[in-house]
Amino acid sequence: MSTEGNRVKTRIVVLEEHPLLRHGITDFLNSQPDMLVCGESDNIRSARDEIARSKPQLLVTALRLGAGDSLEFVKAIKTERPALLILVYSAFEETIFAERALRAGAQGYVMKKAPKEELLGALREVLNGNIYVSRDVGMRAFKKSLELRPEQLSASPGGGVERLSDREMHIFQLLGSGLRNQQIARSLNLSVKTIETHRENIKHKLGLRNSHEMVERATKYVEETFFPSTKGTAGSRGKKKVVRFPAA
Repeated sequence: MSTEGNRVKTRIVVLEEHPLLRHGITDFLNSQPDMLVCGESDNIRSARDEIARSKPQLLVTALRLGAGDSLEFVKAIKTERPALLILVYSAFEETIFAERALRAGAQGYVMKKAPKEELLGALREVLNGNIYVSRDVGMRAFKKSLELRPEQLSASPGGGVERLSDREMHIFQLLGSGLRNQQIARSLNLSVKTIETHRENIKHKLGLRNSHEMVERATKYVEETFFPSTKGTAGSRGKKKVVRFPAA
């Protein structure tokens, strides 16, 4: 008698705000003989309830979830459920966000533009107890560990967004998406004064003179992250594209 139908499947929850992407990932994973999507969610709040209800072994989560702080969610859920494996997939630049995701507690990071076979390979690596990043990110990290002495780490160039903390990076993205201080404060359940303090820190780390320069820099960063194909094209010249997050 075949044991195919009796095979124990890995239980997975998929967290993605866009229905088409979420359903596509769910269908693909359910087509695997050893995987079962036991829950789906489109936001952090309901994801907590879904994880508690369905008790998955693995969480596949997008990094951009409205105005929600995904890295803080990963940190919190790993504290609550240390055995839960987490694979982050995102459109955000690997060289900046893969390390942040792993430090938050994830076991893997995959770009959304990667083929579905890479997503499947990453999931299997994570389920086998390994950490997954692309070869390029892995090589960069290895070279960095060889080239940088501890005293050099604090002396790196000060112009890059990689110097921002996870919280500062999140606020930077929200500013670039058109949200004001009050909206960001409400979304993150923080005071406006705290947001203003983070803004000052961001300006200092990026070497910017004023808030106008910071918002311009943040807007450009968001545009280049989410609309890279329009960069430098005639059709996009003079048209400002802003990625709007909901003001939760």
